[in-house]
Amino acid sequence: MFASMTQRATTRPETFVKPAHWSNAPAPRPEPVAPPADPLDPTRFGDWERKGVAVDF
Repeated sequence: MFASMTQRATTRPETFVKPAHWSNAPAPRPEPVAPPADPLDPTRFGDWERKGVAVDF
């Protein structure tokens, strides 16, 4: 089915030069998100609540 497609390169060409801003450092770990202080925080789900009904603007 995909026989005519070019295979993906698995190595870089010998002429490739790594840019100075590239790093081998691992990606930083994400910080945990603190739960909202107000359980009815209107931005929690992107909705506002009015008289018990969620309302989008």
